[in-house]
Amino acid sequence: MSHSHSSKTLHVATPGSLGPVTPEEARLLEKLDLTRLPRHVAVIMDGNGRWAQKRHLPRIAGHRSGTQSARTTIETCARLKIEALTLYAFSVENWRRPKTEIDFLMALLREYLRKEMPLLQKNNIRMRFLGRIGELPAGVQNDARDAMEKTAGNKGLVLCVALNYGGRAEIVDAMNAILSERNGHGTPNKVTEEQLSRHLYTEGLPDPDLLIRTSGEMRVSNFLLWQIAYAEIFVTETLWPDFNRARLLEALLEFQKRERRYGGIREGEPSDEKPARAAGN
Repeated sequence: MSHSHSSKTLHVATPGSLGPVTPEEARLLEKLDLTRLPRHVAVIMDGNGRWAQKRHLPRIAGHRSGTQSARTTIETCARLKIEALTLYAFSVENWRRPKTEIDFLMALLREYLRKEMPLLQKNNIRMRFLGRIGELPAGVQNDARDAMEKTAGNKGLVLCVALNYGGRAEIVDAMNAILSERNGHGTPNKVTEEQLSRHLYTEGLPDPDLLIRTSGEMRVSNFLLWQIAYAEIFVTETLWPDFNRARLLEALLEFQKRERRYGGIREGEPSDEKPARAAGN
């Protein structure tokens, strides 16, 4: 099954992995246990539009500014030896936005992939794309395929970009793949969790240990619905373009304060807790 209850990374970063740090980052790093980082971090990058609106700028200015936050988050996770990072870039629902904004987002993504390739290679990052990629414009599909091919040999952070992604659509696609495999062979066995996990876009990756959402909204927005079953959720009021390295370190520190039980209880603890509550605590 794709998920793991272990939060330890395969390789541990050193305090100097991030290079020069600000005084605030240094204080946060002192408190952070680099041996207990999440294996997989998922991020709902929200607040670009509000960031722009507050500054009386067009929404696209917020999206462009948000690419710097993405760059910082990607590089920091790579240097901290985190195994996987998934960024929610464009949902299946985002097609409802104005065409001019959609066109800009697609162009921005293509520009980003071209500009950031040296950074990805330098940090040994391997790219994956999650979602119904075949429905994207041909140019975006080509650039996505090119980025995956160029980084296929890298062994560090797996960077997953959720593009034309929906959690419900992913589960539907997984079930259809299973049905397609069984076509003409009968269905003697029921579908298991392990089998469904093997057909998800994230196949082969650990489930996210930590889900970060910026801009303060308290919802998961159809993101990795299956995979975040036991993820710790960290919501910050910070808008995505303002989400810097210090804010990421804060989220990692908060993760380390949580007690992860996966529906169980600690030894010696009263066991009369109701099952409905135990699942999330």
